[in-house]
Amino acid sequence: MEIYCTRPTCPRPQNFFADLDDKVTLQTAQQKYCTACGMPLILVGRYLPTKLLGQGGFGTAFLARDRYTPTMRYCVVKQFQPSGDLSPQQLVIAQGLFEREAEVLEQLGNDHPQIPNLYAFFPLSVSNLHQSGKEDQFFYLVQEYIDGQDLEKELQTKGTFSEPEVLEVLQAMLKVLQFVHENGSIHRDIKPSNIMRHRNGRLYLLDFGAVKQVTKGAAGTPSGKSTGIYSMGFAPPEQMSGAQVYPSTDLYALAVTLIMLLTGKEPEELYDSYNNAWNWRPYTQVSDTLAEVLNRMLLPTPNKRFQSAQEVMEALKPRRTPPAPPPPPPPTPKPQPAVQPQPVVQQQPAIQRPKPRFTLSETLIGAGFTGFEGALVFSVLGSIFDILGISGGLVSGISVGLVGMTVGGLIYTQYRRIIEGKDLPILAGITLVLSFILAFLAGKSILAVVVAGVLAGAGAIAITVLFRLIYLLLSRFL
Repeated sequence: MEIYCTRPTCPRPQNFFADLDDKVTLQTAQQKYCTACGMPLILVGRYLPTKLLGQGGFGTAFLARDRYTPTMRYCVVKQFQPSGDLSPQQLVIAQGLFEREAEVLEQLGNDHPQIPNLYAFFPLSVSNLHQSGKEDQFFYLVQEYIDGQDLEKELQTKGTFSEPEVLEVLQAMLKVLQFVHENGSIHRDIKPSNIMRHRNGRLYLLDFGAVKQVTKGAAGTPSGKSTGIYSMGFAPPEQMSGAQVYPSTDLYALAVTLIMLLTGKEPEELYDSYNNAWNWRPYTQVSDTLAEVLNRMLLPTPNKRFQSAQEVMEALKPRRTPPAPPPPPPPTPKPQPAVQPQPVVQQQPAIQRPKPRFTLSETLIGAGFTGFEGALVFSVLGSIFDILGISGGLVSGISVGLVGMTVGGLIYTQYRRIIEGKDLPILAGITLVLSFILAFLAGKSILAVVVAGVLAGAGAIAITVLFRLIYLLLSRFL
């Protein structure tokens, strides 16, 4: 049996032990050590790494067997191996992220069928290969092995995805993200290589090493900044700038993943940096509904996107139109009498249409016009009597009577809408000119005529407003 050494600097990590080909021996054997560097090979006496699966920014993944299970089930052993020359502070952050991945898998994996389960998390101290007396410490987590192919390799193998295939991925991942977000986490690293399709067809979301725990402030809004860990091309602007991240941050990365699957192109080829927009529609044919959903998920501003996975699922539902009401049943025929009487046609009375109601502005304009006209008519009559040389109490009574009749006639014609709108200023202008001429002939002040008309109009408006207020108060209390 081959066992793979997990020491990062091992010169020859493959080790072969013929005696371990026997299952009984394998399950009872004591510790085995690397023939090249002396590293313990059976991790915590239980897990046997057999093959290197891949390396990332903070860890290396191995395919392993669990010899303490009846079937010696396969599992994935991830070793914390930060790449590059990290400062002590960066190393602490990286180690914290590795431990966070184990915590999230323990919290979420056991409760959701599309997140791998956590089996173990442990440290391992071994002697340094080059300096005697010094020890190296490694951290491991063991998780469920998903036997299948990630979507990045699937895209390379089968080519671009159709709309139904992309909808399958979208709906499956939305269910996972809804669960993740509702449990106070944000994944922050969604991309095709982190979505695995099991041989049975089920889709899994992997690699929770960059997960962000969301803390709630007093206002109930996410607080805290991103640690700057992301995959270039898939992360939205707020994540790349190190600002706060939100559930819509994951939705953005998921949309980039989907347009990559639809077009077969890298994100850099689909993003138009000149116009600061995604330009993916020319490379694929999809329905308007899916295009609208993806475009909204791809908006650069977080609050313009969908705010939750549930909102996206609602937007994907077909818009249902209410069914047309059934036609009314045909009328039941009535039995006809032997001799049908001649119907008597009764003349319907003419329908009286209600008179149009006046708006408040029309009422006030009409009141002002009536008051203004009444004052001018009174001035005209006074000027005529002065020109004729007639004076006395009888003349004043006649003037008041004629003015009253004029005002009443104006109110009636406005109420019946015989005169309205632009008729009012025309009539007012004609009366004003006539009063000017007669006032001049009678030797009166023209300015006094204008002032009297304006004061009368304003007084009429004030009286109208007063009566309307009194009416409203009485109607409210009676």
